[in-house]
Amino acid sequence: MKSHYSLTDAQFEQQFANAVLDPAVFTHEAHLRLAWNHLNQYGLETAIEHVVQQLKHYTKAVGAADKYNETVTIAAVYAVQHFKIRSSSSDFVTFLSENSQLKTNFKDLLNTHYQTNIFQSAHAKATFLAPELLPFD
Repeated sequence: MKSHYSLTDAQFEQQFANAVLDPAVFTHEAHLRLAWNHLNQYGLETAIEHVVQQLKHYTKAVGAADKYNETVTIAAVYAVQHFKIRSSSSDFVTFLSENSQLKTNFKDLLNTHYQTNIFQSAHAKATFLAPELLPFD
């Protein structure tokens, strides 16, 4: 299987935005990379708008619209932002290496912010739920 790392940032973003990226390549790690790239280019608010819009389009185009989760999508961008502002990394690979909990402990990270099981909640899938326990930075 080809990895998202075989693509440059521009290729990765273009293929994703055009919904032609192989779904097998769009892993959790690739989702984090998408957030990282958009945060670097556009800042938090615009990154959230772009990632939400593009992910909705992508999941629909690949027949996986039922897997889209608004709260997890936005919370992931906030999580990447949280670690990004504390990091001196200039590239995603180094950033993820320094902040491996984003990859290996993501659900637990988000569970520190939410009492609701946002991964299973139909409401959380459909609309962004603000954190109940700990606000995002």
